[in-house]
Amino acid sequence: MAQHRVLITTSYLEPGDEVHRLLTDSQYAVTYSRPQDRRSPDGLAAALADTDAVIAGTEPLTADLIEAATSLRIIARTGVGYDNIDVDAAARCGVVVCTTPGVNRQSVAELTIGLMLDRARGIATSSAGVRAGTWVQTSGRELSGATLGIIGLGAIGKKVAAVAIALGMTVVAHDPALDTEFAAAHGVQPCTLPELLEQSDFVTLHIALSPQTYRLIDRDALALMKPSAYLINTARGGVVDEQALAEALQAGQLGGAALDVLESEPLPATHPLRDVPNLLITPHIGAATVQARSRSGRLAAGQVIQFLSGNAPDHPVAEASGQRVWS
Repeated sequence: MAQHRVLITTSYLEPGDEVHRLLTDSQYAVTYSRPQDRRSPDGLAAALADTDAVIAGTEPLTADLIEAATSLRIIARTGVGYDNIDVDAAARCGVVVCTTPGVNRQSVAELTIGLMLDRARGIATSSAGVRAGTWVQTSGRELSGATLGIIGLGAIGKKVAAVAIALGMTVVAHDPALDTEFAAAHGVQPCTLPELLEQSDFVTLHIALSPQTYRLIDRDALALMKPSAYLINTARGGVVDEQALAEALQAGQLGGAALDVLESEPLPATHPLRDVPNLLITPHIGAATVQARSRSGRLAAGQVIQFLSGNAPDHPVAEASGQRVWS
């Protein structure tokens, strides 16, 4: 029987690591895409040729690429998001798409709380001031007693809620598929999106990117927020209208924002968010912990092995039209 061929495009996985050993122990041939290939459709097309499985990162896997990869049978995404994969094209071509849900919930939740603390106390700004030779002690605010609005009370949203409650925050949440048992048990108050935006001191996003959530936080949504409120986004950049956010921050309409994700990454040199005040941007590090990456790689590799051995993967993506869009 011919040896199965697995391509790894996830940037933090490398030869000799645990994932590599899992795959080679199963007698699979493993190759890795080069950074320049991940940035080029032609490079990706060449890397995908004669490949049975892909353990994929965030590079776009378009319909053209999937249709041209005639040997491809499964795409295992190292992460929960799959907006970079044309799942409709995959379905047409008989390619299974699966993800690694839950592996990064702790890491993303911790970063979310960290970004909230920074915005509340101006940690990064104060540190930069000291390095620049100043010594300015600005007055921040405590998280205890503040209201946190969580948009998307899924696995990550629940982790954030639990920590926020432990810090003494009041937590409200909006999610069309709200887990009412969790909300009742933890004192999380359900509300509509406008109600959440109007009453929250901090708003944090934990939703998948889909046509329904694209630019959910637009100019009108931002106008509902308190002038002292902070927006935190560790979900997907496309759920926020970045031009509208830049204008709101320039006008002093918000207290500030912290973004770990952007619609276009890395941040373009001419992007409207590059020079706005009261904004902290980190380079999509929500899941970038040793623990989360290890869990993600193992789960992705395990599902590839399951599938190529004739079994269904644990976490296949359902048809595009049936996806839950609040995560």
